[in-house]
Amino acid sequence: MLAKVQSVAVNGLEAHFVEVEVDLAMGLPMFTVVGLPDATVRESRDRVRAALHNNGFGFPQRKITVNLAPANLRKEGAGFDLPIAVGILAAEGVIPPEALREFVMVGEVSLEGGIKPVHGVLSMALACRGRGIKGLLVPVDNAEEAAIVADVAVYPVATIPQVVAYLTGAQVLARCDRALAQGCPDANGVGDFSDVRGQQHAKRALEVAAAGGHNLLLVGPPGSGKTMLAQRLPGILPPMTFDEALECTRIHSVAGTLQPGHPLVPARPFRAPHHTISDAGLVGGGTVPRPGEISLAHNGVLFLDELPEYRRNVLESLRQPLEDGTICITRVAAALTYPACVMLVAAMNPCPCGYLGDRVKPCCCSAMQIQRYRTRISGPLLDRLDLHVDVPAVPFRDLAADGRGEESATIRERVTVARACQVERYKGTRTHSNAHLRPGQIKKHCRIDGPGRTLIEQAVARLGLSARAYMRILKVARTIADLEQKESIAAEHVAEAIQYRSLDRRVM
Repeated sequence: MLAKVQSVAVNGLEAHFVEVEVDLAMGLPMFTVVGLPDATVRESRDRVRAALHNNGFGFPQRKITVNLAPANLRKEGAGFDLPIAVGILAAEGVIPPEALREFVMVGEVSLEGGIKPVHGVLSMALACRGRGIKGLLVPVDNAEEAAIVADVAVYPVATIPQVVAYLTGAQVLARCDRALAQGCPDANGVGDFSDVRGQQHAKRALEVAAAGGHNLLLVGPPGSGKTMLAQRLPGILPPMTFDEALECTRIHSVAGTLQPGHPLVPARPFRAPHHTISDAGLVGGGTVPRPGEISLAHNGVLFLDELPEYRRNVLESLRQPLEDGTICITRVAAALTYPACVMLVAAMNPCPCGYLGDRVKPCCCSAMQIQRYRTRISGPLLDRLDLHVDVPAVPFRDLAADGRGEESATIRERVTVARACQVERYKGTRTHSNAHLRPGQIKKHCRIDGPGRTLIEQAVARLGLSARAYMRILKVARTIADLEQKESIAAEHVAEAIQYRSLDRRVM
């Protein structure tokens, strides 16, 4: 007999419908899975056989052929265990075939017949939306994640006998309700800016960066607070919208990094990979490309501490995604595109010993050592960092001061107002913040007055700025004007933006 079960395969972030065809024929007992399966899918025959035996279902001693159509689409993961098991039971007549036509199901099967969670369920649920299916059967641990999607009936299942009882009408399953709010709470556990002593210039720079979505480089000696400042940046970013949270959740679902009990990513991600990371780990890769750290930080912050310690090829791989907001990974098996719209925050010491320019500890590095250290970061990558900010050591009087600084909530209010201005200004375009302005948009929206133009002309001539650095200064000046609710860019806005190019000023 032949039975057909509907399932879903995930390639990258996209989900594709797969028809699982199970045929029982006369011949020597054997179990064959065809349709471009990977090793995990081929191993399902052993899991399914043991699961059916251990739950009292007879396993057919015939030639079993499982076809995963379409055959030219690569299938991977253990999510096809459940549809294969149900297909075998339907081919034997345990489940009526007409009961399978309106359901889609995914799930890994344990040897005792339990159904374990799988990755990418949110993308699967999005693919089911609008397809006219009666319900999506998913493991219990994936039910809340799938229920985020409206207009999809999600039914959590725990065991194979429970699935059989539901499909035969012997049991009724409760539908998982979509009980998530249309929004996301603020990040929990993120430190407050009021904890940071001193560093008013650096705090202002982070506020400007947050208001415009700009990339940022912090330069200072060890212990000056660079990491502390970066870790508090998510606390001043605007709360994520539901659509942004959905984008982040899809990526983390595919990567398998969703936290138990949190079906929706609640706040802007903050990713801080170690400097020993590979280029595949940072931007994504593998035989079947997986999302890297830059995609896992989508709509959030990617923090690279000790920037010169990263391998050169790893850092250079960031150049294209920082410009485009996406990363395309091409391999023999597949070519996939993942979103990668992040705020890049990097930190480094001014020299190998870390104390160049320090007022207390003298620097012991030679000019050649300092030059070699700084040239580990290429000029094109530095150009893509809109703000270069000095973070000097904090004086004792600031460390011992009793007063607390401005709280993150207050800063976030100003940042949110500035972002709202940008969203309104760029309505109808793909741009949502000043950091992602295109050349034509810069010409239209970043006009400056006479004194400001004179000032930036002098800066370009004296500092030898590249065209990209010039554009970055205009974008930052536009953000500073937005923070002050000014429509036009004045000379003081340009002057402040030029101050945030500390590495360029050192060539004078």
